[in-house]
Amino acid sequence: MRQLSILFLLLVSFNIKAQELFVVTEPASNAPAGSISARVGQSLMKNQFDGGNIYALSPEVTWGVNKNLMVRASAYLNNMNSGLEYKGGGVYAKYRFFSVDDLQSHFRMAAFGRYSWNNAPVSSEAIDLMGMNTGYEAGLVATQLIKKVALSSTVSYGQAFDNNNYNFPDSQGKSAINYTFSVGRLMHPKKYTSYKQTNINTMLEFVGQTITADGKSFMDVVPSIQFIINSQARIDLAYRKELYSSMNRITSDGFFLKLEYTFFNVTK
Repeated sequence: MRQLSILFLLLVSFNIKAQELFVVTEPASNAPAGSISARVGQSLMKNQFDGGNIYALSPEVTWGVNKNLMVRASAYLNNMNSGLEYKGGGVYAKYRFFSVDDLQSHFRMAAFGRYSWNNAPVSSEAIDLMGMNTGYEAGLVATQLIKKVALSSTVSYGQAFDNNNYNFPDSQGKSAINYTFSVGRLMHPKKYTSYKQTNINTMLEFVGQTITADGKSFMDVVPSIQFIINSQARIDLAYRKELYSSMNRITSDGFFLKLEYTFFNVTK
């Protein structure tokens, strides 16, 4: 009976959450309580300054502390110099403080914060706390799920500091407002009969930023496809494309590949 209850909960959980697992943004829903997931994010982005490509690697570990709180630790590596090198890391936490659940829909809100450190030169006007800059970010996220479609949006404030021994340029703004909008849809299966079924989600995400000091901004679009296998393994494939930008950015267009595996009931 206990095994059947666990399977039922997994079935319900992944049926309503699969299309909320966005690729480049975070929804208001958290990682399952008591779970630990290991993720490896990879990207190959065009270097706007020298015409080459920048490969970045980001291993992450996420802990679902309880149904309302999750924490994550990340490391950032890239090959901007001679080879793949460790550049820094970050910690992230998200707390869900509001939830309205219905049979085939729910609405959730959460607050999140991030602190990152980096030991590379500051090379872009855009503030990127996930691999390029030292600083912090704090914001809110709201997610609405209606049957197989999820809508999610975030707004946050980011503040950059000096990167280890490299000073932040005086000519650039150190703070920014970040904003995102994401829509995802469960494409397969049409009818959910087992938690072992492979879920296929498609999504479209918009990621933007405005520097508070000078008003410079950018907006990117990220179409993606996602596979969730056996309710534990996750594969994300995405392409990021710049729609417009009024700032100098070292990277904008490129490909993402994320691999993740979740272990349930580890800390319960």
